[in-house]
Amino acid sequence: MKKVIILAAEQSRFDQLEALLGEKDYLDCHRIRQPDQLTADKLSVINPDYIFFPHWSLKIPREIHKTYSCIIFHMTDLPYGRGGSPLQNLIVRGHRETVISAFKCDEGIDTGPVYLKNKLSLSGTAEEIFNRAIPIIAEMIEEIVVNDIVPLPQQGKPQVFMRRKPEDGELSRLDSIHQIYDYIRMLDAEGYPRAFLETNDFIFEFENARLTESELLADVKITRKN
Repeated sequence: MKKVIILAAEQSRFDQLEALLGEKDYLDCHRIRQPDQLTADKLSVINPDYIFFPHWSLKIPREIHKTYSCIIFHMTDLPYGRGGSPLQNLIVRGHRETVISAFKCDEGIDTGPVYLKNKLSLSGTAEEIFNRAIPIIAEMIEEIVVNDIVPLPQQGKPQVFMRRKPEDGELSRLDSIHQIYDYIRMLDAEGYPRAFLETNDFIFEFENARLTESELLADVKITRKN
């Protein structure tokens, strides 16, 4: 009998994840693309065995995570890195690799018991990292569903990340090319405000950074302030 799952993911990059899961003959995969579609009425019709959240920044209503197995994917080795902007917070702290933690949603922020953890490289742009994570997440979903994994409580001392704000991407206070490179690449993804500089009249937004031995190259968009 097929397992009924829901993939709750807004960004277009997760079309690939939906396609990978849709190929499995033991899964009946549904997609929720917008937060206003995550309702008790809609879920009661589908009646999923699991709801997976590969990248979901909004709070999951209590009535939903108490009724269904809601599994969130977080790009840190929980309980290290609970909280917002995990990818950016890892990169500014100098991490070059991490793990993806799949955990059960509960009342706290990233505090639930963990099903699985898989390694992930942090090289490249944020978009490249997110795309690299997709087949890893697909494998984790399959393993959770097929093996009916029971999550275990998080172990270790928690460290909480603060969600970063658009103004945190300002480049003028940085003092090395490598730092500037990291700031540009860690914000270079769909849905993220770009790293920037500003003058009295203009805003310079950067993406597609390339680092050589002696210099940093990047594409820039210049707009006049309102």
